[in-house]
Amino acid sequence: MARVGNINMGKGFPVTVQTMYDSSLTASDPGEIVSRISGLNALGCDIIRFSFITEDDQKPFEYIAKHSVIPVVADIHFDYRMALLAIESGAAKVRINPGNIGAKWKTEEVVKAALDHGTAIRIGLNSGSLPPSEKGETVPETMVRAALEYLDWFSSWGFSNTVVSLKSSDTDETMQAARLFASKSDVPQHIGVTEAGSPVLSAVRSTWALGNLLSEGIGSTIRVSMTGTMEEEVIAGNELLRVLGLRRRGVRIVSCPRCGRHAFDTISFEQKVQNRLLSLDKDITVAIMGCLVNGPGEAKGADWAVCGMKDKVYLYRKGTLVRQIKAEEAEEALFEAILDE
Repeated sequence: MARVGNINMGKGFPVTVQTMYDSSLTASDPGEIVSRISGLNALGCDIIRFSFITEDDQKPFEYIAKHSVIPVVADIHFDYRMALLAIESGAAKVRINPGNIGAKWKTEEVVKAALDHGTAIRIGLNSGSLPPSEKGETVPETMVRAALEYLDWFSSWGFSNTVVSLKSSDTDETMQAARLFASKSDVPQHIGVTEAGSPVLSAVRSTWALGNLLSEGIGSTIRVSMTGTMEEEVIAGNELLRVLGLRRRGVRIVSCPRCGRHAFDTISFEQKVQNRLLSLDKDITVAIMGCLVNGPGEAKGADWAVCGMKDKVYLYRKGTLVRQIKAEEAEEALFEAILDE
């Protein structure tokens, strides 16, 4: 088991969703960052990670770690001193790759500081930053061998509050590494497909790899890494957990694709209301339908439904027509109905 802030990770604990902040710590006002974290948390984000690059990052990181509603993680590369600063500044976890930290004693300094402060450590290994392979080794085998070696170091220093991630941009390598590690260790795994591409490409690749692993009981926390927004990463991660039955909170959205029969622009409407709906702490289904073919039928299976038919928009509650509204009034009418319930 590992403990990251107030979150327990490991067998028997819920799978968590995380993302990584999309700009440097010094690029925005820390108060604005904290506010955005709250919005991400409302969408279902449990943990957030920041690149901690220079000493200039310490002050904003300290503020964010103190005021964030979710645990804050520092991502460290190359300079072990930045890990020490992050730990002193309240990091719930630091992510390091001992292979690029440098001499072994530098990793030991980080581990001892983490032990003193109750900070978790993620050993983060990607296929692009590994020690030399031994003869005949595959990439997944090299990743697992390195991770187990680093865990032995940690154990010899009396440290066990550890999470391991073994990521590749190749889905097969990612799954092979995670499965091999799980067969050799019960240390919690952070799973994800790294550099997975645009939102559509990432969603497909990550769903395949992470869905398979989570179905096998492998993975304690996930990041759906994409060339997109943090909000999209969190939404994708939560939807994956929802589909697998591992998370049930929040609104389920059902919406039809637009076709030649459409009488209501479901695409633009869904884009406008998606994040607002997914931020509601309600266990309901909302349908957004655009024509007579499926609209009334889907409305019966949803708690609330907006259906566009013959240039008019209708609001349904569990299949019963509630009111007729203008298209431009549909968003506010829908949220007024949901929130007043």
